[in-house]
Amino acid sequence: MFDVSFSELMVIAVVALIVIGPEKLPKLARTLGALTGRMQRYVAQVKEEVNREVRFQDLQQLQQEIKETATKTQASFQRKTDALTQDLDFEDHLKDKTMPEKPAVAKMQEIPPKVTVTKEPSKKVIRKAVKKPNTQD
Repeated sequence: MFDVSFSELMVIAVVALIVIGPEKLPKLARTLGALTGRMQRYVAQVKEEVNREVRFQDLQQLQQEIKETATKTQASFQRKTDALTQDLDFEDHLKDKTMPEKPAVAKMQEIPPKVTVTKEPSKKVIRKAVKKPNTQD
């Protein structure tokens, strides 16, 4: 910021010693040091606050981008799901029209056989499976 060399600082120190005097110079140096420290802390706080705001804006922008991407992905997924559902519904509709009805005989063969229980003299229960005869005409 300022371009002050060491020789210029020595000239300023000598002039301050002559003008202010040796008894007040240490107190003035402490006061200037304290003011300089306060100014540096204030500048550091302002820089930190500006950096915090910039990070916050970046995070908000990133959050908005993520929301947009999620919305686009969800919409794309929904479109593809709807298209697949329509294709499957159309295929089921075609199968229903092209598949012939099952004959009554085939339906009877799907019925499981009945189970009958008989008692023998030893009083044990025995289960026998009895199949229905196939009545194919």
